[in-house]
Parts: sequence; structure tokens; C-alpha cells
Amino acid sequence: MANTSQPVRRTALLASGVALLGLLSACGAENGTSGTPQPSVSTPATATAPRTETGRGTATDSAPAVGTAPGDTAGSASASARTDGRCHTSELRATVGRVDPGAGQRNFPVVLTNTADRTCTLYGHPGAAFVDASGKQLGPDPRRVPASPRTVTLTPGESAWAGLSFSSPEISGAPTATPAALLVTPPDEHDPLTVRWTAGEVPVGGGEPPVSVTALEAGTGP
Repeated sequence: MANTSQPVRRTALLASGVALLGLLSACGAENGTSGTPQPSVSTPATATAPRTETGRGTATDSAPAVGTAPGDTAGSASASARTDGRCHTSELRATVGRVDPGAGQRNFPVVLTNTADRTCTLYGHPGAAFVDASGKQLGPDPRRVPASPRTVTLTPGESAWAGLSFSSPEISGAPTATPAALLVTPPDEHDPLTVRWTAGEVPVGGGEPPVSVTALEAGTGP
């Protein structure tokens, strides 16, 4: 048998390679892939897709949610007892307690009671003004006694009180009047509550305001 020359063998091998490449390209096209090489992208194993749990923020399958509050959800006992804001005039009842005399002073507890069906707060000094039967104010507004007020939280039926004080008119010699009522305005409110005044004359003049009022605190009096 005659020996095949080196150039002939190279030509045959080249032809076979071209045919094989064409066959592979055809197979790739049938499988929906391009013959052009594409870069590979690896996804880290920890990159799991987030899932959302209603009412508890965002969490992943591999770790708990950050900042999730345990337990205190709407409708729980602790959530239902939270404060809903300041007490409004329409949610309060005002009364004046018995006089507490001492050292020439007359001191009265002015009491605000929560009549609403929700918890609310009071903070600071109440407004107060004596008025006659026609509603005209008698004397200046009471002087606010300097204090560091605290927020008083009132559940339904609970009370807070402030001290209303003035010198006994027969001792101070200040001009007096007999009020028909005391108007009490809760802190940060505009509408007053009317309390009938039955404790006699009060001072309505003098140098500085003759009547003083303290900041509210929990309870119904000293």
C-alpha cells in the first residue's frame, strides 16, 4: 500500500475538525444556546431571597428579622393600656375640695377627674379664674407657683390636683369679692370647666396676683 503523504494527512485532519465544529454548533443552536461564549456569574450561597412576615418586618429564611419587637402587638394587654394623648376639657370633671387653712392662708385642692373611657395625661399648671354671676372675671389670673411639672397619667376615673391658695382677706387687708364660680382650664386646653364657688370672699387686688396655683400632681389632694 502506498504511503499517504504528510500534506494529505494534514488536509484530512483539518477537514474533520471543521465538520465536527459545525456539528457542535448545530447541536448548540437546537438547545437554545448561542455559539458565542457568555461570562459565568456565581451567586453566593448566603444570598437568599427575602420573605415578608406580616406585622413583623422583613426576614430571610436563614436569619431572624432585625428589630422585631417580641410580644407587644396590637390588641395585647400592654398595648391596650398605653396612653392616647393629653386629656381634653370634655373628658374631665373639675371639683374644689375642702379648705385647708394654715398660717393665715387658705388652701384648696382643685381636682380634675378623667371621665373618659380612655387613658390620657395632664402636664403643668391648670388655668384658674374667679368670676361673678355674669361671668365677669374678678381679679387677675392666679400666679403660677414655680415647679418642675411631671406628666400625670390618668386612667378612667383617676384624678389629679393642683393647690389654689391665697392669704386670708381679713389678715391681708386686700380688696375682696365673692365669686359665683371658679373657672378651671386644663393644661393646653382653651375651654374651661365651671365649678360653683361656696367658700366666700377671695382677694381680688393688691400688688402681685393675690391668688396662686401649683402644678398638677396625681391624687385628689395633700
